[in-house]
Amino acid sequence: MTPPPDDLVRAATRCLETGPRKGLGLAVSGGGDSMALLHMIGPAALARGLPCRVATVDHGLRPEARAEAARVAASCARLGLSHEILDWRGWDGQGNLQDAARRARMALLAGWAGRHDLDAVALGHTSDDQAETVLMRLGRGSGVDGLSGMAGMREADGLTWLRPLLDLRRADLRRWLEERGLGWDEDPSNTDTRFLRVRARAALKALEPVGVTPDGLVATAERMAMARAALEHLADDLSARAARLAGGAVAIEAEALARAPAETRLRLVSAALRWIGGSDYRPRLEALRAALDGAASARRTLGGVVLEPWRGALWLSREVAATGPAADIGAPWDGRWVVTGPAVPGARVAALGPAGLPQCPGWRDLGLPRAALLASPAVWQSETLLAAPCVGRSGGWSARIVAGFPYRVLPH
Repeated sequence: MTPPPDDLVRAATRCLETGPRKGLGLAVSGGGDSMALLHMIGPAALARGLPCRVATVDHGLRPEARAEAARVAASCARLGLSHEILDWRGWDGQGNLQDAARRARMALLAGWAGRHDLDAVALGHTSDDQAETVLMRLGRGSGVDGLSGMAGMREADGLTWLRPLLDLRRADLRRWLEERGLGWDEDPSNTDTRFLRVRARAALKALEPVGVTPDGLVATAERMAMARAALEHLADDLSARAARLAGGAVAIEAEALARAPAETRLRLVSAALRWIGGSDYRPRLEALRAALDGAASARRTLGGVVLEPWRGALWLSREVAATGPAADIGAPWDGRWVVTGPAVPGARVAALGPAGLPQCPGWRDLGLPRAALLASPAVWQSETLLAAPCVGRSGGWSARIVAGFPYRVLPH
């Protein structure tokens, strides 16, 4: 049964009660879902006195995209909303196009929101998208996290990302647009069977006779999200009891880690790996298990991170060879660090490394494994070491981590 139109709008605009405070961005491609997002949420935001802007990302992959963006701009003008086109020209023809486009889209939207002091961005994903996502992840053998699907609200890149239409069906939104004489553009990629999501959409229709339906998959995602919250609580508890941060490394008491359930153990170690290595994704389960099992007795590496047993703990440290390129003083380095201090011409931040560690007397007395110190930030002027703030050689410079660890930890 189709929900009454007022119920659709009420469900879509619920996010305005708890989401944005300073300003809201709407990501509108011109397709049916995002045009419903525009016409339902844009006027409601303005009516509440909330600054609202609209952006369309042109991936530069279809010549029609510019005209579609122009039609979005015209709709925005009629609604009294500012509109901007964000261009991506980064596709090199290699790898997964849809994943690369998604990453680029999110980065462009985050930058746009930052420039306009918006604290939230709304995306047009529907319950159909949720069902397709769960089906695709089921096919990849995903666990609880993957089958939790997409969150209606999440924090990332300093923003709140909202999916106000996640409880609404695609067909209902298009019917709502048609009843009001509002048009949209169909992206031909939505019928291109080269893409997994298009094949998943077709598979869902074929699976309905055996009871696998979009509503059922959405319900599975909701239940998995509850299970995930419980598992996150257990990992947070283990971290609070057994993990500490030191010199950019994570140390987890070996005995407490061994006693923990396998899922809790893997979840905490995975979070540490991603935090240190700067990865967006959890390592593959087989690789994670192998690295963790091997690290109980010998040094292992995974995802640019060293895992090693040392003084009764499992230590996870950045692999020095995987650290990022040199950065200016005061600029982020290796995704987590910022070093500040005197203005010295030519001073740059890079890993301390095997050339710098011997220049820091007493490093063995710090109680940190050598791998952690090698990958710690240092200030260099060409080949000359000026400072190593984490290794007792400050020279007026200080280093701090600007990326928060995902769980509670013991005091340093």
